Amino acid sequence: MYRFLLTRQWVILTLVALLLIPTMIRLGVWQLHRHDHRQALNKVIDDSLAAQPVSAESLTSVGGTVRHEDLYRRVTAKGRFDTAQELVVRRRTSTDDQVGYHVLTPFLLDNGRTLLVNRGWIPSPGSQTAFPKIPAPAGGEITVTGRLMQDETTAASGIKNVKGLPDRQIMLINSGQIGTLLRDGGDGSAKDVLGGYIELTSPAPKGGSPELIPSPKEDSSWIGLGDINLPYAVQWWLFAAAVPVGWVILVRREARERARRTEERHEEPAPAAVG
Repeated sequence: MYRFLLTRQWVILTLVALLLIPTMIRLGVWQLHRHDHRQALNKVIDDSLAAQPVSAESLTSVGGTVRHEDLYRRVTAKGRFDTAQELVVRRRTSTDDQVGYHVLTPFLLDNGRTLLVNRGWIPSPGSQTAFPKIPAPAGGEITVTGRLMQDETTAASGIKNVKGLPDRQIMLINSGQIGTLLRDGGDGSAKDVLGGYIELTSPAPKGGSPELIPSPKEDSSWIGLGDINLPYAVQWWLFAAAVPVGWVILVRREARERARRTEERHEEPAPAAVG
């Protein structure tokens, strides 16, 4: 009755089904791991944003790295902006998805060290090679507050670190690479650059430009907030369970159809004899 399962068509269909089941199970497990990662990251963000601000130098150091548990921690620093060494980070989007630049300004601390400050987003000028006009930050000695961030890398961000860009334009915010870039440009104060950088939260810019980067709790588009991975994991596992069920349904339907055709052939009357 089920000998048709040995036909080429059904052998291929069965093999495809057998391959789909473990593949979908693995995809579900992968989505579950992403869910766990997001839950852990969201807890870090919640704890960091709820904590009182601390000195930036208490959480990072010259040539050091920002710990995962210190991500988005609010920090403060006292010093002055060095706009002469200001850089722009290409291909960054605003809150309404317009493409432009992030403004990265070295902040010279009272002890001579340098903290990189992402002052926010500005639109792209007409020319992609000319350095854009950037609103000036507060002058003189001030205290800034911002969210502490890790150095960006291609592996973590997916952003290709393109070489040969116009002067003072970069793709990634990486304190080590930027420190080298500034020193090669003759900036002697860049010899002591703190690891990581901060996203400025205060003082707010005059006139709203550069546009401050929203925190992940304010930015509904941020990929870490929506918990979509757990439903996706369940979805993949339901698909995996549906494959054998569907296979059985198809087999039984084929068996019934073949049995019906066989029965009809047996019931056909024999042709009348010709006298």
